[in-house]
This record gives sequence, structure tokens and C-alpha cells, in this order.
Amino acid sequence: MNTQSRGTLAFAVCGSFCTLEAALEQARVLTAQGWELLPVRSFAAQQDSRFGAAEQWREQLETLTGHPVLDTLQAVEPLGPKRLAQALVVAPCTGATLARLAAGLSDTPVTLAAKSLLRVGCPVILAVSTNDGLGASGENIARLYQRKHYYFVPYGQDDPAGKPQSLKADLTRLPAAVEAALQGEQIQPVLLGQRPAGMAFQPAGNVVY
Repeated sequence: MNTQSRGTLAFAVCGSFCTLEAALEQARVLTAQGWELLPVRSFAAQQDSRFGAAEQWREQLETLTGHPVLDTLQAVEPLGPKRLAQALVVAPCTGATLARLAAGLSDTPVTLAAKSLLRVGCPVILAVSTNDGLGASGENIARLYQRKHYYFVPYGQDDPAGKPQSLKADLTRLPAAVEAALQGEQIQPVLLGQRPAGMAFQPAGNVVY
């Protein structure tokens, strides 16, 4: 059965390597819903890690989306001016990327993709994954809440005992967060309760305000 095309999203990954597989799973969900995805990769995500070689992740992204990965400043700059995408998803969004976005910097493929699409009024949906979400990154998250066109995938503490400052988005909520953002709405609740070890977040409903 053919799925009707919904349009095009830029789908950016950053260097939270332990979260990449979960992010790609939601990219598969978005494509199944009819979205065409243009993959974007930060400079940090172009490094090898214990979670896999950078080349393997690049191949997965290109196989999943059917498009070459945009991983240079020159490649992402036309996204907004040429109306190549309706929104930008950043999943996972690291503390380093949050800091750059909050400071208005556009020196990586992901942050320049955000600037390019924001300039034409497209939403940017952030799925945070950072060990200092309740530390240094907390200020940057708060600053982005005050910026027009930024939206968040609901998030919470993923390991309160072991990593009490760590915040991670519930990526299963990403498709719903995209739908809300495209309507100019922040999906609620955005702050999720503590989850027991090994269990997924259990947010209530698909409420948007």
C-alpha cells in the first residue's frame, strides 16, 4: 500500500551516539507516515565511536532516506532559501548543539540548517539528549523556549540516580511533536515524569497547547 506524501523534513543527527539507533527508528516511522527526509549530520556525528563507525551510520541514514547525507555547511545552506524542507528535526540534539543554537551560532551543518530554515519561518524540533540538561545546558534550553519557531520533543530524566542532571527526549513522541510544531504548537506535557529503569516514558496523551 502506497503512503501519501506528506512533504519533506530535514532530519539532523548530532553526536549523542548512544541515542542514534532510537533516532533512526523514529526516522523510519516518519518515512512510513509519508514524510521524505533529508539527512543532516553534525561534525561531531561524523566521528567513530564505540557505538559504531561513522561510515556505518552514514550508510544507514542514506539507505533509510534515499538521499545523500548533508554534512557540510555548503550542503545545508540552501535548505531554507530554496524551500527544500518544511521543518528541521534535530534528534538527538546534544548539549553542544543547544549551546550553539542559543548563542545564535551557525558553524556546524546542523546549526546552519536551523538558521537556514528559521529565516523562512520553518519550525525547528529539538529532541534533547544531554548529560547536563539540568546543569549548563538547562540555561540554553530555557533560552530556546523563548525563541520563535523552536519546539521540543517531550523529555525527562533518563537516569535520576546515576546521572541526576541528564535529560533525554522520549523519541517515541517525536512524530507527534512534529505534527504539533507544524501547526505552531508545542506538544504537552513537555516535561515527563521519572521513568523506572529499563522502561519507556509514560507521558499522558497527545495534548497540544
